[in-house]
Amino acid sequence: MAEVDISPKRNGTLLKKILKEGTGDSLVPEGSRVQVHYTGTLLNGEKFDSSRDRNTPFEFELGKGSVIKGWDIGVASMKKGEQAILTCGPEYAYGALGNLPLIPPDSTLKFDVEVIDWKAEDLTTNKDGGIERIEVLTRGEGYISPVEGSHVDVNIIGKYEGRTFEDRKVVFNLGEGSEVNVIEGVEKALEKFKKGESSKLIISPKYAFGNIGSEEYNIPPNATVEYVVTLNNFEKTKLTWEMDSEEKLEQCKIFKEKGTNYFKNAKYQLAIKFYKKIEEFLKEEPELCSEAVDQNVSLLLASYLNTSLCYLKTKDNFEAKAAATKALELDPRNEKALFRRGQAFLGLGEAGLAVKDFKECLIIDPKNKSAQTQLAHCNKLLKQQLQEEKKIYANMFDKFAKMDTQREENEKQREPNVMSCVGEWGKEDREREPSEFEKENPNILLLNSSGEFKDM
Repeated sequence: MAEVDISPKRNGTLLKKILKEGTGDSLVPEGSRVQVHYTGTLLNGEKFDSSRDRNTPFEFELGKGSVIKGWDIGVASMKKGEQAILTCGPEYAYGALGNLPLIPPDSTLKFDVEVIDWKAEDLTTNKDGGIERIEVLTRGEGYISPVEGSHVDVNIIGKYEGRTFEDRKVVFNLGEGSEVNVIEGVEKALEKFKKGESSKLIISPKYAFGNIGSEEYNIPPNATVEYVVTLNNFEKTKLTWEMDSEEKLEQCKIFKEKGTNYFKNAKYQLAIKFYKKIEEFLKEEPELCSEAVDQNVSLLLASYLNTSLCYLKTKDNFEAKAAATKALELDPRNEKALFRRGQAFLGLGEAGLAVKDFKECLIIDPKNKSAQTQLAHCNKLLKQQLQEEKKIYANMFDKFAKMDTQREENEKQREPNVMSCVGEWGKEDREREPSEFEKENPNILLLNSSGEFKDM
């Protein structure tokens, strides 16, 4: 097969000649871990490296800059089982410096590369394998990907066991996909897409429809689904480090407003997401002017208080307590923080700790009826707990007393019945002939028929 120019500029600096066709239609996806065999030679045929000689395949992550540019581009054009010669000019190999002593400066290199296999790219943050990009159908352009908050325009096609359950175009802000019924797995994957990219994804239940499934799409619980996602376009959003202090403060005000709107609509998880972003933006903020510091503290305090309230609504008392405690670190006499932490303690079954926070609320505002009500409820619970403990201990002592009594009775039953034994001896004794000793001593003590001693 003839050589093909695969260089981005089509200037003949990167050529490919297929020696053996691969199988299937899938090209090696960017980001996947590829396993190849190769032999590298100079243009004069001198070999400088070979995985075949070592009898050990070489592995690398495609498109991550871990190999020369010619490989990142060339291997991305190959299929599983394909073998090809990649002729890489200096700009796609080791450049003007070369790689001495084996590769001279400005060298054009030839690589005989065979794709053995690859493992799909894991797009999850913690690399748990829940979102895999198994095939890149159309490669994207540029080097920038959308980030949370970016306005994205996408096409999504969802399939389950070969059945298409959704096929639509949707525009939304990344991180708010649940508002338009976009699953978490698609949102997280888009953070690794380039503009114009279309890729096939396999998404586990954790990042899809979970253990509930989807009645709307007829998806059963714990279902793994397949998606083809195309990122048509997106608006770049500034990253935190790109913003100055004033921009961060303004952005945090927007986060607070969005969080509050979601809270009012009972969309607590989305509200928590935006309230927490305030902390992300401001927690490590360097020196600010006094006015900015006040705004910083005010926004942080509001984010902690609102986050705590959201967690109380979702019955996550542990996180509600943690958020309220952060608020109290900023403002130890904050009445709302004390009250919400008291509620969290109550939810965690720690009525004693809740009492302390509700009492602190009443010190700040003796007319706080909600705190009075909760304090009375706590005292009632503590009283009930005390009564239950007394009952438990009383039953325990009764049980121990019965055990002691039973043990004493058992010990008595194990003791020999002396009188019964003596009585039996007396009966046997009357039936035998008196001994010579007894004949000579007639006044000896003997037993009568009733088992009583009698002086003869």
